[in-house]
Amino acid sequence: MQIGTVIRKYRKEKNMTQEEMASYLGVTAPAVNKWENGVSQTKGY
Repeated sequence: MQIGTVIRKYRKEKNMTQEEMASYLGVTAPAVNKWENGVSQTKGY
């Protein structure tokens, strides 16, 4: 399973929008969108 699929699944299970997820994570909504669509990878902190 791709990380974007996992992020989207978790977000939808929590009934969160991309904007809400972004705010929770301290990133922008476009970043969440890119992660979910496989355009950009998350950094492993």
